[in-house]
Amino acid sequence: MANIDAKKGVVEEIKGKIDGASSIALVDYRGLTVEQDTQLRREMRAAGVEYKVYKNTMVNFAIKGTEFEELSKHLEGPTAIAISYSDATAGPRVLANVAKSNDKLEFKAGVVEGTYYDAKGIEAIGNIAPREELLGRLLGSFKSPISSFARVIKQIAEKDAE
Repeated sequence: MANIDAKKGVVEEIKGKIDGASSIALVDYRGLTVEQDTQLRREMRAAGVEYKVYKNTMVNFAIKGTEFEELSKHLEGPTAIAISYSDATAGPRVLANVAKSNDKLEFKAGVVEGTYYDAKGIEAIGNIAPREELLGRLLGSFKSPISSFARVIKQIAEKDAE
């Protein structure tokens, strides 16, 4: 009976962590050394992402009836889960950076803001630049035409003044 209560506690813990999550990414971590895994966990913490290994059956029970339920078909073999809260691409981005230098880390699938992605899709999301960088690029693209327009107006005003 104590074993069932412990399992229920783990399922509730997982449910608590995925409640309010903006994205979840599943990876196969086989082949990572302890040093590589420690570095990965450190990068995840710095990015504000929860990274943990749970039993597949516990995760399966926890995601039933949620937007992450479609991930249950990928819960086979060693699986680590990366849960992002504020920045939906943070977990996949850190995993993609690590996967570039370590071919043993493999994406399984993921859900980002309610949309399911297979391994290739979640890896592509991991290669998207951070939100701040994208906003900077957007503002830069707005600034360029406006400053060009301002220079033209200034030259016209100077020409008329002569």
